[in-house]
Amino acid sequence: MIRVVPAKIHDSGALLQIDKSVIGNTSRKSTIEKAIREGRCLFASLDSTPVGFLIYNTEFFDCSFISLIIVHPSERRKGYARSLIEYFETISPTKKIFSSTNESNGRMAKVFSSLGYVVSGYVENLDEGDPEIFYFKRTE
Repeated sequence: MIRVVPAKIHDSGALLQIDKSVIGNTSRKSTIEKAIREGRCLFASLDSTPVGFLIYNTEFFDCSFISLIIVHPSERRKGYARSLIEYFETISPTKKIFSSTNESNGRMAKVFSSLGYVVSGYVENLDEGDPEIFYFKRTE
């Protein structure tokens, strides 16, 4: 069973290992630990094994912004990203939620679309030749 809960500082090692499995290093260590300390990090687990996490903030025009969703490569396409987002929607401190992904990330685009998010805009030049697509959803 997928379980999503707020991350605690003792979870940081496991989350850093998941992040490292995706990007190849632990360069986001301080970002992840800060989000955990500030209560802005959720993690998903299966049978007590962490498999992914989500980080958000409310500094995007005073709206919630999901800034990072990471799922261990061996656990993708099993509903973890969806579960993280759905849980976040229930606790979001704002009614407007935004997020983004590269245009090349078709899997994440499908997740957003299946959850009722709509395209809200594009930003060029963040990653050369791969625009960032922004998504939006209003929760009630």
